[in-house]
Amino acid sequence: MTDDRERWNDRYDRPDDDRDPDPIPELERRIDALPDGRALDVATGLGANAVYLADHGYDVDAVDISDVALERARDRAADRGVDVNWLRSDLADFDPGRERYDLITVRYFAALEHLPDLKAALAPGGALVYEHHLRSSDPVAGPSSDRYRYRSNDLLRACLDLTIDVYEERRRPVDGGADDGGDAEAVATLVARKSCGGTQSYPLLARDGDES
Repeated sequence: MTDDRERWNDRYDRPDDDRDPDPIPELERRIDALPDGRALDVATGLGANAVYLADHGYDVDAVDISDVALERARDRAADRGVDVNWLRSDLADFDPGRERYDLITVRYFAALEHLPDLKAALAPGGALVYEHHLRSSDPVAGPSSDRYRYRSNDLLRACLDLTIDVYEERRRPVDGGADDGGDAEAVATLVARKSCGGTQSYPLLARDGDES
């Protein structure tokens, strides 16, 4: 864990890292339809989701492994005049509890192995908003290794025990750049709810390599 913390601290402490990221676009689009209350932002980084949620009245816990990222996120929150409970932890060591959060957000963090705990942490009727990089045959921004990218439908399959409101895979421009190569990113976006009623069923999804 110490090596991971140092690696991420080095990344966020680079003199040329002047990023000021926006929240997940689907979070912004759907904020009025999402349950209010208590929120958890996983792998918060520079705190874009966390600060946005606090600015919209949520009681926010935000967890990240990087001290440097959290310090920069605190400054961002102070500039906006909002309070966030910043938590330094590796997600592997973090216990989100059970039915504690009305909203959980995750962006650009490969956390499929942690999804059972995150889903258990959703209160009945709570929502998960998750966006992550996809593998692509074309040059795209983001991780250089497919190890840190999801395959098509990986995120959807992992959340079929929730009620899916939105699932989309697409290629889009980055920071207003032209939609070509490194100026674009391939992402999967999911919005899902922990239903209070019966289990929702979905069509079977073809797996990679399956014949249609």
